Amino acid sequence: MSTWYEKAVFYHMYPLGMTGAPTVNFSPADTEVPASHRFQELSAWIPHIKKLNISAVYIGPLFESTSHGYDTRDFYRIDRRLGTNEDFRQFTALCHENGIRVVIDSVFNHTGREFFAFQDLLRNGSSSPFRNWYRNVRFDCHNSMGDPFCYDCWHGITELPCLNLNEPEVRRYLLDTVSFWTNTFDIDGLRLDCANVLDFSFMAELRKLADEIKPDFWLMGEVIHGDYSRWVNREMLHSVTNYEMHKSIYSAHNDHNYFELAHNVRRLEAVGRSLYTFVDNHDENRIASKLNFKEHLFPVYVLLYTLPGIPSVYYGSEWGIEGLRDSCSDSALRPAIPADGLESRENALTRLIRTLGRIHAENGALHTGLYKELLLTNRQYAFARLGEGHAIITAANNDSEPAAVQVPLPVSTTQTECRDLLSDKIFNIENGKIQISLEGNRAVILRITEG
Repeated sequence: MSTWYEKAVFYHMYPLGMTGAPTVNFSPADTEVPASHRFQELSAWIPHIKKLNISAVYIGPLFESTSHGYDTRDFYRIDRRLGTNEDFRQFTALCHENGIRVVIDSVFNHTGREFFAFQDLLRNGSSSPFRNWYRNVRFDCHNSMGDPFCYDCWHGITELPCLNLNEPEVRRYLLDTVSFWTNTFDIDGLRLDCANVLDFSFMAELRKLADEIKPDFWLMGEVIHGDYSRWVNREMLHSVTNYEMHKSIYSAHNDHNYFELAHNVRRLEAVGRSLYTFVDNHDENRIASKLNFKEHLFPVYVLLYTLPGIPSVYYGSEWGIEGLRDSCSDSALRPAIPADGLESRENALTRLIRTLGRIHAENGALHTGLYKELLLTNRQYAFARLGEGHAIITAANNDSEPAAVQVPLPVSTTQTECRDLLSDKIFNIENGKIQISLEGNRAVILRITEG
């Protein structure tokens, strides 16, 4: 029996951006500054998310930070720019009432400089009891911030000092926060920021805790490059971000080269069918800006929902909004979108994503079903997902011109015709092959009953 996350479709929310929160938080010394209540705006998105037939949200970063959310000040407090701990508890409860699971960001590789342990290090130097909480702290040098010591920091960014995950007190502190978040907010999983550089034994310890604190608690890591099986296994994480699929989906369309995509799918099948798949996120240019032809949004999203993986839609991309990062800022990728009038934005892409969500929910083959390649050219691609008693076939065309293809049946069937679940168009089955007429820059999804 598949778990909730194997069947899930995610909606990715970057709350500081989507609510238009200030880009810089109040000073920690401003203890009298009241929290905002932007979770009221975030809660207003829940009916829209549910209408898209999406069953889980990944939301973050959430905890008190200095600026972008990944420079954490306090792991036990929701960022006051968003609201209070009680506000988030109510948001999670409302999601659960609507059948939506909640996964949050966990930033365990580094903190901000205003985190209590780093502040103690600034005050007390080598006599600080927290000197071992950070990696490679040395007192024979000065850093770019003028501190009388140096330390490892993420990507050389001095504002993000790296935690020392080999220090038992640091591990204990971080694991205690996970128990706190689960007990206080009833979350369903974590997305591990910078999982590609986290200590493997720490992640194994986290997996053990996750298995104990809540059934089906999901751990997904941010990993860009590398052998994903190093992270995704019984002892470590359940899933990682499938950046390889992300890259190959859009370039397969821009380059008219489905061979690249199919090659990655075959190779990644060895890791499993529960990688977290996406076409854009808070760190990547919007897919509508990446594609050379906007018409390719149709086959791109069909492939996202039907290829092996757990699909995710980044907020706003269901309307095809655009956004390009620049060398100084990611703000164009994280725009404020008012919660009122969400449905007035609906367009053909929104309706497609809603339909894909329904198809995904109704067909078990799209959850954990085996993948089988059926047809492959530079511009046409067909594959099957094999479920119990049925198969789902996807055929896509990245050419602007129509294409007629003959797709072999992946299972035996008595059917003589099949219907496209997207358009209701009927295709004939003759001599063990489906005769499919593909429109330009389109795709079809067919269900074949075995027997």
